[in-house]
Amino acid sequence: MKIAVIGLGYIGLPTAIMFAKHNQKVVGIDLKKDTVRMLNAGKVHIEEPGLQTELTKALLSGNFKAQLNLEKADIFIIAVPTPNKSDAYLSCDLTHVKDAVQKTIPYLEKGNVVILESTIAPRTTEDVVKPILEEAGFIVGKDIFLVHCPERVLPGKIMHELVHNNRIIGGLTPACVEEGKKVYSVFVQGELIEATAGVAELSKLMENTYRDVNIALANELAKIGDTLGINALEVIQMANKHPRVHLHYPGPGVGGHCLAVDPYFIVAATPENTPLIQQAREINNSMPRFIVEKVKDLMANIDGKKVSIFGITYKGDVDDVRESPAIEIIQLLEKETDFEVSIFDPHVKMPWIEPDFETAVENADLVCVLTDHSEFKTVTIEDFVDMKQQHIFDTKNVIPELEKVTIYNMGNLYEMTKDSTKLIPMAE
Repeated sequence: MKIAVIGLGYIGLPTAIMFAKHNQKVVGIDLKKDTVRMLNAGKVHIEEPGLQTELTKALLSGNFKAQLNLEKADIFIIAVPTPNKSDAYLSCDLTHVKDAVQKTIPYLEKGNVVILESTIAPRTTEDVVKPILEEAGFIVGKDIFLVHCPERVLPGKIMHELVHNNRIIGGLTPACVEEGKKVYSVFVQGELIEATAGVAELSKLMENTYRDVNIALANELAKIGDTLGINALEVIQMANKHPRVHLHYPGPGVGGHCLAVDPYFIVAATPENTPLIQQAREINNSMPRFIVEKVKDLMANIDGKKVSIFGITYKGDVDDVRESPAIEIIQLLEKETDFEVSIFDPHVKMPWIEPDFETAVENADLVCVLTDHSEFKTVTIEDFVDMKQQHIFDTKNVIPELEKVTIYNMGNLYEMTKDSTKLIPMAE
């Protein structure tokens, strides 16, 4: 097969390279000239374990090339961004999806397969994409096969999970499903799950919404523990010893282009039926402000002047800062306080990020850990000797116990303030 992958981002590029690895001819399309130039020069533009090695192999084999313009192919895979709109419900912006579909039309021939991997709102495949193809004169399910196959991979493990995870094949017709299965059977070792396009769309959204709601419950528990003077992390550990309980863990908020975005697509489709989903989003969106207020409390108690932020990506061991709550926390600290703020992240290179660990912590009164990078899990007491005061607020619970360093986490938040009167007294 000849496969055209439109959009060479965090999902499109690994998908393209995986097909090339399995002896398919792949052309990757992207609007960014720098991205195309880098890839053809043999260098990936995103951080993902194993991707650089596989790109090198794909280029050497001649199975992959990147370019700006589309060309004829057997399979067209659309993996473009679907951000939130700025409307009341932050609905799904399909601008890039519709543009990509329109651009395929001059190159489409009978028998071609069009696959949407982008995360999309419910009924997009049937109500938005299908009419575009029909207006161009194609009969979907007979001339052209239209499928929604949402990605279900974890950044940091994409190359493994592309192969081993189950894959939903959501076709508009049974024939579309079969054609989609032929495409992904090239490398997928997990189950190829047959579904309608609508079921595939909503399933993908609910997978991420489930996690968002669970995290919101954990974040609410952290606030409860802070108010009552009870360690929320110990509560979670105890509760999860029950065979039918699996509470997630609290943190500084929810980021990334899935959990912080996808629930809104469901809300926008049916706002009257989604009060729980909307409340979960509000709780998780409140966490950066909550973290900043706790930092203010502690800094007031210790008369602190400098905060060192550790990690700005939305999850550990990646370079992805999309929707990262750490960015909002930094902005709030810089806007609302007079603290000196230094920022350290070993996975992100930006002019405003301090690349040197020792410089970042020098004279700091507080280190605030916002991302669970592996590098933070192996720190020692020697790493913090240049701090003015040795206090750490570890929102991800990854810092090991360190002698003579005071460590606060999302369980013992109540210890960050000297004012014990804030605790709610026991009811008589």
